[in-house]
Amino acid sequence: MDTRSSSRRQATRARLYEAAVTLIAEQGFSATTVDEIAERAGVAKGTVYYNFKSKSELFEELLRHGVGLLTASLRDAADATAAGGGSRVAALDAMIRAGLDFIHRYPAFTQLYVAELWRTNRAWQSTLLVVRQEAVAVVETVLREGVAAGELSEEIDIPLTAAALVGMVLVAALDWQAFQPERSLDDVHGALSLLLHGRVSGR
Repeated sequence: MDTRSSSRRQATRARLYEAAVTLIAEQGFSATTVDEIAERAGVAKGTVYYNFKSKSELFEELLRHGVGLLTASLRDAADATAAGGGSRVAALDAMIRAGLDFIHRYPAFTQLYVAELWRTNRAWQSTLLVVRQEAVAVVETVLREGVAAGELSEEIDIPLTAAALVGMVLVAALDWQAFQPERSLDDVHGALSLLLHGRVSGR
C-alpha cells in the first residue's frame, strides 16, 4: 500500500470513528446501524465493511484508537516535562492537564469509554482492559521514577495511585463537561493540581 493510499484509508477511518462515536453517544451501540454510520461519515456502506468486518469491530477499534490518542497525549506531556528539566511531580501535573485537554476535545468518546469500562457483556471487554492498562502504565512509569529519585514517598501504592490519578481526571472532566461547563480548562486543572500537590487541607 503506497503512502497516499494509506493516508486516504486513515482519513476514512477517522471519519468513521467520528461518525460512530457521535451516533453511539446519542442513541447507544445497539440502536446505531452501519447504514447510519456510513451516512454520517459521508461514505458508502461498503466502505465501512472494507475497513471493518462488523460494527462491533469498528467500535472496538474506535476504543483502541481513542485510548491510544489519550495515552500518547499523557506520554508526550511527561516527555516534554522531562526534556525541560521538570520534576516527576511536574510531569504528573502536565499529564493531568493533557488528560483534561483530551477530554475537552473528545467528550463523546470519553463518555463512551467510561461507560464501557463498567460493562461486562461486551466482546471487546478484554481489548478495553488492555488499552486502559496502557494509559495507566504511562502514569505508573512516572510514579516509579519519582519514587526512585526521592521525589515521592516509597510508601505509595504505584498501581493504585496511577489508576486513581487517571480516574480522577476522567470523572472530574466528565463532571465539568456535564454540570460545570462554564468553568475553564485552566480552572479545572488548577483544582486538580491542588489535589496532586496535597494542598487541599490548607496546611
